[in-house]
Amino acid sequence: MSGESHRGHRAEPAGTWERARRLRADARRNLERILDAAREVFAELGPYAPLDEVVRRAGVGAGTLYRRFPDRQSLLRAVAMDTWARLIDEADRALAEEVNAFDALSRYMHRAVDLRVGAVMPSLMGAMPMDGEMQSAASRSAEAAQQLLTAAWEEGSLRRDVTFGDIGLLLIRMSRPMPSPFPRELDNALAHRHLELCIEGLRAINANRPLAGPTMTLEDLRSLPSDASRTSPEIEHPHRQQQ
Repeated sequence: MSGESHRGHRAEPAGTWERARRLRADARRNLERILDAAREVFAELGPYAPLDEVVRRAGVGAGTLYRRFPDRQSLLRAVAMDTWARLIDEADRALAEEVNAFDALSRYMHRAVDLRVGAVMPSLMGAMPMDGEMQSAASRSAEAAQQLLTAAWEEGSLRRDVTFGDIGLLLIRMSRPMPSPFPRELDNALAHRHLELCIEGLRAINANRPLAGPTMTLEDLRSLPSDASRTSPEIEHPHRQQQ
């Protein structure tokens, strides 16, 4: 996973996660290996994947995993909290360090693909209840991403008809693993190539015709029914609007 480049900049979630700052260096490295491996495994195999596979990819002993995460739910929660914290950090640093807002948004989207956020987070959210700390972290992460979009809109570089939902759903599509026989390294490289193709379509200079289908804001996404099988007849075939 190319997320290796982010380990030196991992942001720590608030609340109970502050104790992680006091871990010894080797314990911190083991924790990071476990969380990165778990994110990969859950992205590829789902939230009920064998934890032995997490142990294998992390390169730690089973005892190391179970001492820190005695059950599956605690590991799922840790992966979610860690991912939100890293997304917040990535958004803040991109906005502060890039010369323009569109480049900051592009950088953030590539980092989100590295984290496999679009593959792992939807499955995790369906496998555990959301407590107050998790809801707060999710909201802060969404707000950080929204700041990138707002800055790019105000800069005039991002299409005005591109919404938070477009970015979030695009990342979900780009983060899901390809079926075999694609190895992980090739899969990740192709995801970034295809993401770059999509990013070029986000530029305001390319907005020469309206987008097909409905717009989806952050509020629209939050209001979707939990039963994903229900489909609104108005948006079942959005491409027909162009015909």
